[in-house]
Amino acid sequence: MYNGLERLDIDKRLLYVRNIFIFSLSFLVVGLVYFQLVKADEYVELASGNRLRMIRLLPPRGNIYDSGGVPLAVNVRIFDIKGYPMDISGEDDYSRVASLFVRHGIPMTPDSLRESVEKQYVAPYSAVSVATNLTLAQVSDLVMDSEFSRILFPSPVWRRIYPGGALMAHVIGYVGEITRDELENQRDLYYQGGDIIGKIGIEAMYEEELRGVVGDEVVEVDSRGRRLRDVNYNDPQKGNDIKLTLDLAAQREASRLMDDRRGAIVAMDVNDGAIKAFFSSPTYDPNPLTWGISSKEWSALVSDEDKPMMNRVMGGSYPPGSTFKVVTASAILMEKVADTNSTVFCPGSFQLGPQRFRCWKRTGHGTETLFGAIRDSCDVYFYQMSIKLGIDKLIKWARVLGVGEKTGIDLPGESRGNIAGREWKRSRVKESWYQGDTVNYSIGQGFLLMTPLQLARTYAAFANGGKLIVPRLNSEKKPEWAEVKISKPHMDTIRGGIRAVVDVGTGRVAGRYGVQIAGKTGTSQNPHGEDHAWFVGYAPADKPRYVAAALIEGGGSGSSVAGPLVAQMLAYLLEHEN
Repeated sequence: MYNGLERLDIDKRLLYVRNIFIFSLSFLVVGLVYFQLVKADEYVELASGNRLRMIRLLPPRGNIYDSGGVPLAVNVRIFDIKGYPMDISGEDDYSRVASLFVRHGIPMTPDSLRESVEKQYVAPYSAVSVATNLTLAQVSDLVMDSEFSRILFPSPVWRRIYPGGALMAHVIGYVGEITRDELENQRDLYYQGGDIIGKIGIEAMYEEELRGVVGDEVVEVDSRGRRLRDVNYNDPQKGNDIKLTLDLAAQREASRLMDDRRGAIVAMDVNDGAIKAFFSSPTYDPNPLTWGISSKEWSALVSDEDKPMMNRVMGGSYPPGSTFKVVTASAILMEKVADTNSTVFCPGSFQLGPQRFRCWKRTGHGTETLFGAIRDSCDVYFYQMSIKLGIDKLIKWARVLGVGEKTGIDLPGESRGNIAGREWKRSRVKESWYQGDTVNYSIGQGFLLMTPLQLARTYAAFANGGKLIVPRLNSEKKPEWAEVKISKPHMDTIRGGIRAVVDVGTGRVAGRYGVQIAGKTGTSQNPHGEDHAWFVGYAPADKPRYVAAALIEGGGSGSSVAGPLVAQMLAYLLEHEN
């Protein structure tokens, strides 16, 4: 028999044990609820991750064709070697995989492999590319190695090639592996590390249309990573094809005409802005850039003093020289500074204070009207009229004709040139604007800069009767333009003047190629050497179809050097337009 005190002690112990039991049971119940209900999805996902593998299937990019259907950018099948981060994430794994590739003649180091895997990492069961751009023969050799099948597998992929090579580099551009900065800046979360993206040119401009839609494959594997069955498959969708307005044969003709000289030729339809030729020289082959080049090769390319990667057609800004005189003439007529009968006497120079501004013809042109001043490219006429006109009105009409503004062509990286003016000079040079600056502007010198594409666009506005057209390369892009409010009589006067340039004036050499051309020569100052040579014109002169502009860096005379290039380019386009 227990006495009262002993009984009380036993009850306390039983109560203590019962409480412990109840607490433990409650803890287990709460744990079961938490893991079975609250965290169920997460642990199902983790379990699936151990047996499911996700493979991202990149689509082939859309092809790019010239106006006749000739392929300019297409895809070829090659192979990537893929693996799962969970299988190759240890230091021993990196060394083993790198050693495997080295044994088969494919250079790789554990460090480079680790960097590549970390860059592409999304999830431990999402495949990453271990090696890229392998041929069928290389893959066949690899899969025969007993080490290969344990952790790696081949995956067919698409790679870009450019049949036009250097001819089309500045138009088509190229693709390359997406960079870390591009990944961080993407807005639609489409890309992952290792993906290919358009870098410049049409490839970059129309990236969303060309890239297609990514597919995916989910497979079940066993504990050793061996494939058991397909769980899900979504086909990748090929990107949209793009057909350009540009003609590869005309591009080849432009290349022949440039003959390795530094400069640019551009030609387009004056009525709808369709680009027919767009060639910058020197150029480069985009194919190696797409497949990957060493940092040494890249440095040599970008540091080349001839700047082959510079797109001189729309990215090179130069003083337009006398080709700008049609802009000055438009301002003179529209602001009523002079009419078609007003004359200026040219003795060969113009005195402005202590400064003497010479005409290109040292003996002078004598008495000149505006028509004659355009025909003979008389500098003194424009010197004197620009003083009466003033820089503000000159810049006003320059803007109307597209000077100092991007043309809107569907390519990235276009320069707007430089129209400058009073405020620009005050902020950049810390000086006031002088009348001498205006005199220089009147003949396309000074702070004034234009691209060959801008100049072609300006002359197209005279050729088509007053439409400042937007140049375009995509044949599906609808023509766009703005009205140039220059009266028809004034425009006819200027058109007559630039036709006379080729008929009897400074551009007679351009009239020797069997085509009636209206155009203007230009020679502009070059601080680094001999003057730049310009010519811009359109044909046929009486019913214009095409406009073309040519710039030769350090070429000297626009009439003898650049004029024949434009004439031959226009003759080629008219002969082959059907």
